[in-house]
Amino acid sequence: MTGLRVIAGKAGGRKLRSVPGSSTRPITDRVKESLFNIIGADIQSAAMLDLFAGTGGVGIEALSRGAAYALFVDLDQQAVVTVRANLVSTDLTERGEVRRIDAFALLRGAPERTFDYVYIAPPQYKGLWKRALLSLDAHSAWLTADAWVIVQIHPREIELVELQNLVEFDRRKYGSTLLIFYQALPDGSKSPSPPL
Repeated sequence: MTGLRVIAGKAGGRKLRSVPGSSTRPITDRVKESLFNIIGADIQSAAMLDLFAGTGGVGIEALSRGAAYALFVDLDQQAVVTVRANLVSTDLTERGEVRRIDAFALLRGAPERTFDYVYIAPPQYKGLWKRALLSLDAHSAWLTADAWVIVQIHPREIELVELQNLVEFDRRKYGSTLLIFYQALPDGSKSPSPPL
């Protein structure tokens, strides 16, 4: 896929390198712009966990728009090299950290910090999005009190997921991409905050 870029903010207009091969599915500009329109100014000073980071496009967009920190996680060595190169070319290395580690191994561990946003966009048709969502639900220490978890899948991948600490509050379909938004429930609460 060609033409990857940062849309807005400090690094707006900068081009991003693609991961070689077909193992990743970069988010389109249209979907990325819609995503950050939904998040809005709340990205300012936030911390984002970009699981299955691929090119790092989502976390880098967050940093460009004022996020304080982003952790990029991918097991693929080419993806890790690509994210690091993209952080350098966008002058955002100071606020970005890249780890080559299995996402599920990471989530089973104790978090060093909590995150306001977690973006889950794994390879398609392997059920990894559901596994990651259930793992975050079970290890909610990774999340701030009102964190959002955002899943990017093909609409055909959707299935019901029974959750204890997260609740779906919105979903948006853009062609062959579906974004599903979950929010961390306040302690002891069984009902979500109203959608923004």
